[in-house]
Amino acid sequence: QVHLVESGGGSVQAGGSLRLSCAASGSISRRFLLAWFRQVPGKEREGVAAITGGGTTYYADSVKGRFIISQDNARNSLYLQMNTLKPEDTAIYYCAAGYALNGPLRSSYYDSWGQGTQVTVST
Repeated sequence: QVHLVESGGGSVQAGGSLRLSCAASGSISRRFLLAWFRQVPGKEREGVAAITGGGTTYYADSVKGRFIISQDNARNSLYLQMNTLKPEDTAIYYCAAGYALNGPLRSSYYDSWGQGTQVTVST
């Protein structure tokens, strides 16, 4: 019912910026959270940032102050502005949607996922 497609990934030097986008379509409830996750080989998928229909945001400690999550009013577009990128930010980034108020950065609370977009940060 919910279809998500990420874009905007690529390669960037440490200290640089990237802006990821996620196009959302289908039945998206105002009570759903929209979120960004990332995953690297050998590690679990981890929550990066999430946003409620009302605009409340949640961030992982590792990205707080550097990344900003936002959405369009209609919630058909989700964004992740990534600033002051570090090599440890290198990962595949996924957007997700689900009723996740009890765990805004926990992957198990999300039902719909995009295909992922690669972000590579080099020194």
